[in-house]
Amino acid sequence: MGMLTGGLVGLTIGFIFGNFAILSGGAGRKGYLPTLSTYMLSSGATFAFFMSIGTVIRTDGLTMQEWAAQQVREGRAIGLPGVPHQVPAVRERMDKRERL
Repeated sequence: MGMLTGGLVGLTIGFIFGNFAILSGGAGRKGYLPTLSTYMLSSGATFAFFMSIGTVIRTDGLTMQEWAAQQVREGRAIGLPGVPHQVPAVRERMDKRERL
């Protein structure tokens, strides 16, 4: 999902900046369309690469509720009261993870 989003944003940014560069400096030896496509493809590939990495980093690991419960269990939650009750399904899942 991040790769698709980054690619589309990159193509759009490449289109805008490519047109600006062509209008201000000329198309060069290759012509208008090849120069513009080079701007768009390089920008799209760069954005797609970094957005895909960001998506993997962001979606990897614990959910926020699991992370918060872990902080409370380990005593690292500063100034937060303990959770008085939990949804039974969440409690079962957390107990199962603790047993593993």
